[in-house]
Amino acid sequence: QVQLVESGGGLVQAGGSLRLSCAASGSIFSIYAMGWYRQAPGKQQRELVAAITSGGRTNYADSVLGRFTISRDNAKNTVYLQMNSLKPEDTAVYYCTAKKWPTTYWGQGTQVTVSS
Repeated sequence: QVQLVESGGGLVQAGGSLRLSCAASGSIFSIYAMGWYRQAPGKQQRELVAAITSGGRTNYADSVLGRFTISRDNAKNTVYLQMNSLKPEDTAVYYCTAKKWPTTYWGQGTQVTVSS
């Protein structure tokens, strides 16, 4: 089992910044990728925001490219999402994920609200 605890969400004005953190614990050996998904109000599906592999390869949703940066600190078993130039449409619950074959583990989510 892998436990994920997110932090760093909150309320920010458009154009502002936030940094989300996700600390992994438990059976973290062989986690090959970590990432962030979000679920916007009124939407049922969660969308991938950004992901990073154990080798450091990253990918981003087109909507956040150039504004968000994902990184990881392997020594602390923590992944970060630096979010700059936030827009009201970034408002969502953000979930941290960890992929360890054959399971994807999810955190409890943290609310990000961007006011216009």
